[in-house]
Amino acid sequence: MKWIKRPAALWRACRHDSKMRFAAPAARHDTMKTPENHRDASREMLLQQAWQWLRVLHSGVASAEDARGFRQWVHASAAHQSAYQEAKRRWDRLKQPAGALLQSQADLVGAYEHGLRGRRAFLGAAASTAVVALVAVNYSPWGLWPTSSEWRADYRTGTGEQRAIDLGEHVHLTLNTRTNASPQVKGHEVVGLDLVSGEAAIELTLSGQPFFVRAGVGSAAAAYGQFEVRHVAQQVCVSCIAGEVHLSHPLGGKTLKANEQVIYDAVSVSRVNAVDPQVLSSWRRGLLVFKQTPLGDALDEINRYRPGRVVLVNAAARTKNVTGHFAIASLDLALIQLQHVFGLKARALPGGLLLLS
Repeated sequence: MKWIKRPAALWRACRHDSKMRFAAPAARHDTMKTPENHRDASREMLLQQAWQWLRVLHSGVASAEDARGFRQWVHASAAHQSAYQEAKRRWDRLKQPAGALLQSQADLVGAYEHGLRGRRAFLGAAASTAVVALVAVNYSPWGLWPTSSEWRADYRTGTGEQRAIDLGEHVHLTLNTRTNASPQVKGHEVVGLDLVSGEAAIELTLSGQPFFVRAGVGSAAAAYGQFEVRHVAQQVCVSCIAGEVHLSHPLGGKTLKANEQVIYDAVSVSRVNAVDPQVLSSWRRGLLVFKQTPLGDALDEINRYRPGRVVLVNAAARTKNVTGHFAIASLDLALIQLQHVFGLKARALPGGLLLLS
C-alpha cells in the first residue's frame, strides 16, 4: 500500500495513477535567484506554483505537512507573497461564474489569507494548531476537509486510495477511498470497527465471536463470511456477500443473507433487497459499475475517487440514467465519455472544479 508522499524539501509535480496520488507544488526557496533578464520567467513560474498551492489547499486532502510546506513557500520572499496574491485575485475572478457553488472554497482560501496577513492563525507560529482548528469542525461542504470525528480516526485513506488491514488472525479489512475508521478493542482483542465515514469490506475467515461494524446509529455484525458497510452522506448501506449479517438499529433489526443489502439512516431503515453480485464489491476489482444509475448519483460516486469536484449544473441531465463499467484508474476518461453521451459541455475552474452544463 503506497500512501501520499509529500517530501519537505522538494514537492514533486502532481500526477494521477491508479492510487490517485496527489502531491503539492515545488517549494524551492531559490526561485527568484535569476538574472535580470529572467525575472518575467521567474514570476510566471511562481504564479504557476501559486496556482498549484491553491489546488492543494482545495483538494480535500490538505494536511498539516501541506500547511508547513505552504508557509515555507509563501514566506520565502516578497515575490512569493506577491505571486500568491496575484494568483488569488485571478482565482476570485474565475470563480465568479460558479457563484454560490464555490462559496465554501472561497471561505477556505480566506482562512489561509487571514493567516498570511496576520502572521498568525494557520500560517503563523501556531500553524499546526490552526490546522487542527480549521479541520476540527462537524460540517465539511463537499468534503473539503475532515470533520472532527474523521480527524480522530485511527485508520484513514485519501482520495483514490485503498488499504488492507489484518485485524487479528481471522479478520481481514479493506478500506476504500476517503474512509475514516477506528478499531473497537475489548481487552486485548479487536472485536469491531467504528466506521466514521467511507466504505469497508470485512472478511471473516473462521467462524467465531461476532465482529461488528458501527456506522451512524446502527451496527452490523457477523460471525463468519463477508460483508461490506458504506457510510456516505449520513446514509449507511450494509451488504452481505457471504454468510449472514445481522443489523441492529433503533427502529428494529434485520438479517441479511448472501447478495442482500439494507440501507438506513437516523430515521429510517429500508427493507432487505437483493443486490446484483456483479455490482457488489466492484470497487475492490478497480471498477465503478452503474446500472440505470441517475447521472447525478454516478457523478457523486466518481467524485469520491478523484481530486477536485465535478458539479453537474444541467438539471435536465441529472436524472438521465447511466449504465456502464468505468475503471477507477481512468475516471477522467470516464468523464469525457459521459460528456459525449449526454451532450454536456465542460468548464474547468480553479481548485480542480469541473462544471458540466
